[in-house]
Amino acid sequence: MSFNTFGKAFRFTTWGESHGPAIGCVIDGCPPLIQLNEADIQKELNKRKPGQSKFTTQRKESDKVQILSGVFEGKTTGTPISLIIYNEDMRSKDYNDIKDKFRPGHADFTYFKKYGIRDYRGGGRSSARETASRVAAGAVAKKVLENKLGKKFKISGAVTQLGILGCDTKNWDDKIIYKNPFFCPDKSMLKIWEKYLLSIRKAGSSCGAIIEVRANGVPAGLGAPIYSKLDSDIASAMMSINAVKGVNIGSGINSAQLSGEENSDEISQNNKKTKFKSNNAGGILGGISSGQEIIVSFAVKPTSSILKSRKTINKFGKNTSISVKGRHDPCVGIRAVPVGEAMLSCVLLDHYLLNKAQCG
Repeated sequence: MSFNTFGKAFRFTTWGESHGPAIGCVIDGCPPLIQLNEADIQKELNKRKPGQSKFTTQRKESDKVQILSGVFEGKTTGTPISLIIYNEDMRSKDYNDIKDKFRPGHADFTYFKKYGIRDYRGGGRSSARETASRVAAGAVAKKVLENKLGKKFKISGAVTQLGILGCDTKNWDDKIIYKNPFFCPDKSMLKIWEKYLLSIRKAGSSCGAIIEVRANGVPAGLGAPIYSKLDSDIASAMMSINAVKGVNIGSGINSAQLSGEENSDEISQNNKKTKFKSNNAGGILGGISSGQEIIVSFAVKPTSSILKSRKTINKFGKNTSISVKGRHDPCVGIRAVPVGEAMLSCVLLDHYLLNKAQCG
């Protein structure tokens, strides 16, 4: 059985393939009477769409979204919201030469082993093209959260490491993230990253990235202590994104290097306001939000489609080699920033609604 639905109280199901006529999603569980129009969703999709710089795939997609149901007179009705995005710039012929070969690092081999058939046109269902549907769902979730939590609520993501080059997150500046092609929060790294990524692309190779997403204005109490921990659901959401191979909440895996004194986030009370001295926990304690900033980061592997020849096998079990031509991102992690923001929005709204159902 294939699982194409994410969430519990707030759920979305994505559908479509990379080179099919369209992709989209159906959202269920969205509260009624939320102001929503296509421009709200388009704003988020425009952050992710391809072909916006020389550092991403040159596939040209407007990613124009159309609302088919669930909205009437500018407000959500509480019924399923159906969204569609038509594919416009498919070049399936680019894949004819490799249709019988498995691309190393891709899902080609495992899809074929599971289903006995695969859509070789850009990877079909396994393509990162699917993430446009997630971003559309996340735009709806973000709109609801802004309505319910007010102006204090904000989600922002950025690339904090490009290949071997990190940046100083102390220089994080929301204002520049979406004004540079790398989604970098540190202005001092832009020229260095540009030179680095151009060299990667010229070599016919690719690199990975680390993306960090932060959420402010999230109330304490979201999540459950055992089997539906807020952090476990966030980790699951991020791991479901194409090419993601690792997730950290707060200090994450680096917590293993800290002492108990360093890792503990000391708490104090000042004029009826609770304060934390640090935030190694990433805003989540025991699976429940603490009211602090929620911080999650995830690692995206290098783009598997590269020009350099690699050894592989074909679907007949014969040894061969492959060089993947076509239009591919030298670093697929760059466009993962709005996807990470979307998935965090969906998880937070899901837990907000679940908490309302239990605790009122």
